[in-house]
Amino acid sequence: MTPVAIVTGASSGIGAATARRLAAEGFHVVLAARRTDRLETLLAEITTAGGRATTVACDVTSDKSVAGLAEAVGDLPGPVTLLVNNAGGARGLDQIEDADVGDWQWMYDVNVLGTLRVTKALLPTLERSGAATVVVVSSTAGLGVYEGGGGYTAAKHAQTALAGTLRLELNGRPIRVVEIDPGMVRTDEFALVRFDGDAERAAAVYAGVAEPLVADDVADCIAWCATRPHHVNIDRLVVRPLAQAAQHKVHRVS
Repeated sequence: MTPVAIVTGASSGIGAATARRLAAEGFHVVLAARRTDRLETLLAEITTAGGRATTVACDVTSDKSVAGLAEAVGDLPGPVTLLVNNAGGARGLDQIEDADVGDWQWMYDVNVLGTLRVTKALLPTLERSGAATVVVVSSTAGLGVYEGGGGYTAAKHAQTALAGTLRLELNGRPIRVVEIDPGMVRTDEFALVRFDGDAERAAAVYAGVAEPLVADDVADCIAWCATRPHHVNIDRLVVRPLAQAAQHKVHRVS
């Protein structure tokens, strides 16, 4: 039977690219996100290319919605062998003294509690496959801090801690835990969401960077980790563009 992969946040960016790549790798991909119109477009693209996919409306900040995802997955014929916790995002670049508490709460809910809800709901199904993988898409922001990034780095540090703790707790059971930490990735929406739709501020993030990562680069990393022999666990994969030596060190050209 065709193995099943679940990708949250599949409606755009890294999630959509990962769904396409996993379908090409032979998975039946469950496309989970809030924006069902975009999921239907992606579904058509995948099936036209000969892949298999199913769409499920899912808001990772809602217990009820996540329960619906787990129920929908249970109706699929193949073993659920892969979960990619990709849903997440950033809001704002305020310093702590000016921080918007609502933005911090949203970032914690979608990045950390979203990963918790989905993983908790799907672990029994994953374990029944006998050889499963949980991927947590965190960020290099989970490995360091920078001015104005307090809310996002706090959330991503917590998500990184979740992944590491889960790996310890599942030791001896047939479930790998892989953490993917991308650096600067240019997607259509990440910076726009962070700056509340301000296209000029969003574009400035990548100004002068000749080749930032794109969503397909991260999807390639996720697929590679997920398709290693099951006894091989890539605990953490940190991936940055060549121009980014560290979170605060980026080469820019005029």
